Amino acid sequence: MDTKINVEFLEFIKKRKSIRHFIYQKIDDKIIKNIVECGRWAPSGRNSQPWHICVVIHPTVKHMLSENSKYRETIESAYVNLVIFLDLERGYDRVKDLQAIGAFIENILLAVHAHKELGAVWIGEILNNKESINEIFKLPTDKFELMACLAIGVIDETQRDK
Repeated sequence: MDTKINVEFLEFIKKRKSIRHFIYQKIDDKIIKNIVECGRWAPSGRNSQPWHICVVIHPTVKHMLSENSKYRETIESAYVNLVIFLDLERGYDRVKDLQAIGAFIENILLAVHAHKELGAVWIGEILNNKESINEIFKLPTDKFELMACLAIGVIDETQRDK
C-alpha cells in the first residue's frame, strides 16, 4: 500500500478560516460560477444533488437577507451571498441529504479558499428565520428548507486576524 500523502493539500485544508470582514469589490462571474460548480462535485446519495442555491449580489436582496441575521454587516459587505436550501423533492433520505448538503457547502468553502484574495463564512444562525428567507426567494417551505447562507467576498486584510 502506498502511504504517500499530499502534505500541501492537508495544509491547505488546515489553513482555511471563516472570514467575516470584506472589502466591497466585484468578483468576476466566472469565479462565482466556478466556486458553485466545485460545490456540485460533492458526493450525494444516488447523485440526487439535493441542493438549491440562490446567488445574491443585488444590494436590496442582500439587505433583506441581512435583516434576518445578527451578522448584518458580514452579509451586506460580502460581494455575494450563496443561500443554500435543501430541495425536499430531490432528496430521498433526510440524513443522507443533510450530509450531502454539508459536503456541498464544504466544497464551496474550499473553492473560495483556493482564491487567495477571497474568503467566506458559513452563517448558520440565519436558520432562526427560515420562513422569512423562503419568502424573500418565494420558495415554498414544504419544498425547500433553508440550510445556510455563505457570505463570500474579498478579504479585508486590516481585519483578518481580529
